Amino acid sequence: MRLSALLIIALTFSAAAMLSLVAANFSVKLIEENSEIGVRDALDEKGMTWAEVEADGLQVALSGTAPNEVIRFNALSTAGSVVDAARVIDLMAVESQAAIAAPRFSAEILRNDSGVSISGLIPTTTDRDAAMDRFYAMAGQENVADFLESANYPSPDGWEDAFGFAIAAMEELPRAKVSVAAGRVTITAISDSSEAKARLEAQLRRATPPGLIVTMDISAPRPVITPFTLRFQISDDATDFDGCSADTEAARDQILKAAVKAGASEGQRCTIGMGVPTPRWADAVQTAIAALDKIGGGSVSFVDADIHLTAKEGTDQALFDRVIGELENALPDVFALSAKLPVTSDPNAGPPEFVATLSPQGDVQLRGRLSNDDLRELADSYAKASFGSDKVYTAARIVDDLPSDWPTRVLSGLDALSKLSNGTVIVSPDTISVTGNTGNPDAGSEIATLLAGKLGEGQDYDVKVVYQKQLDPVLGLPTPEECEKQIGAVVAEGKINFEPGSATIDSSALGTMDKIAEILKDCGDIALEVQGYTDSQGREEMNLALSQSRAQSVLNELRARRVLTASFVAKGFGEAEPVASNDTEEGREANRRIEFRLIRPETDETALENTEDTGDTEAGASTTTQEGN
Repeated sequence: MRLSALLIIALTFSAAAMLSLVAANFSVKLIEENSEIGVRDALDEKGMTWAEVEADGLQVALSGTAPNEVIRFNALSTAGSVVDAARVIDLMAVESQAAIAAPRFSAEILRNDSGVSISGLIPTTTDRDAAMDRFYAMAGQENVADFLESANYPSPDGWEDAFGFAIAAMEELPRAKVSVAAGRVTITAISDSSEAKARLEAQLRRATPPGLIVTMDISAPRPVITPFTLRFQISDDATDFDGCSADTEAARDQILKAAVKAGASEGQRCTIGMGVPTPRWADAVQTAIAALDKIGGGSVSFVDADIHLTAKEGTDQALFDRVIGELENALPDVFALSAKLPVTSDPNAGPPEFVATLSPQGDVQLRGRLSNDDLRELADSYAKASFGSDKVYTAARIVDDLPSDWPTRVLSGLDALSKLSNGTVIVSPDTISVTGNTGNPDAGSEIATLLAGKLGEGQDYDVKVVYQKQLDPVLGLPTPEECEKQIGAVVAEGKINFEPGSATIDSSALGTMDKIAEILKDCGDIALEVQGYTDSQGREEMNLALSQSRAQSVLNELRARRVLTASFVAKGFGEAEPVASNDTEEGREANRRIEFRLIRPETDETALENTEDTGDTEAGASTTTQEGN
């Protein structure tokens, strides 16, 4: 009986344990399913279908790949709102993110009389301190406003060249705005005059690094024209302006259109300036040119509001009277007209003349008639002051019965001649004739203005000045390619020799260096590489170092001659790129050389040309050096 009771108790406890185990297992399964379903529904409701949910007992594991860290954190928060956050296990990954793109680097530099302001975003690799030192040198440290920011990213291609060029340009432009981006510079500036504008544009174009895109908008203030003058002539030889002035572009176009209609060629120049006596200037000029065309020839001159029209000899008197009457009635009220019909002159009676000639070499001869010794001495002194005391030869004679205004006419003619590169001035009682060549495209207008102001109302003059591009001090400057060719011609005549085994230039080559320096002074800021070469004798490393030292010596000699070498580079190539065989003394001597090469942007086309030109010593400027190595 006792054993049976114990067995019953044991079986009872065993049955209870089994029932508890089954109940616990069922409870766990229920909790797992409820937790998994609840978290899954919550995630799906918020669109996180990428997440996988797996319950393991009381723990809920989240897996899958989240688009980013924010969404991963939101998934954890969502699961934690359904079950205890401590029960959530994070097994999620995050998609790899692309590297943050570098920002767009740019800068804007403003300069005026108050100082310099610079703003923008630049890379940390740019030498900011060196740039600011250059700005301080322009305007003083207290007048420089620095609003630059920097970002730790590599410099994009073309940035350093663009930023350096922008600073160099700003050093030449006292009133300007320069915008900089990688590979591109935009310049907006104001110059002091048209000549300064042309000079700055040429200088900046020559200093532009290869591959850099530069946009320039440099304006020049309109000149004040006093007196405001214009002269138009119709003759058998030519129909054109001796001088032309207008107050606006529209007025200029109106005047030039009237001139073309009267027979002038296209492309006439007319200076736009301030000082016009009336807004109806162009209307008056158009009307006067049309009247001169009706007459059939002659000249019409405007000096402010005074108009003087001279018909050609032989014009019918009735036609002259009718056209002049119509012109007087058609002109705006402010203008005063004087008209003249010349009397046909006797071709056998020559008027008294004074003639001054200026040769292309700058020599001046004064011939013809002057009224007295004082005027001859005055004309001689005036010419020497204008052209140089050693350039003037006076052979004028003294005669009586010259007009009372002869001294004024003679000195005015000499003043006009000083504005030419070469030419002739003929002074007579009735007119002053100025002919010649000049490098100033506005010289004709300037001479006409000068004569109109000094001779007075109603005086006749004739200006036939030809603009020659090669005489222009700005446009006449050689191009970088022309500079390279000129240097090539110099070094072809005289070698740059060095002392044996040394980088010291031999005294026999100093004359060649002088000639090269003179050429480079006219070439401006061209990008030039001074290249040194040796023959193959000796160790390769030694030859490379020697060629570098020799190229640097040439660069130093140019600096000593006050040549601006900021855009020059000295580079040694050692025994590379021989132009002749190193097996003979003649070949070795040819290989010992200095070359001057323009630094050009590398393109497939230029690379092909360089390949075709290999061995052609005329492709650049080069010279061979004598002595060993």
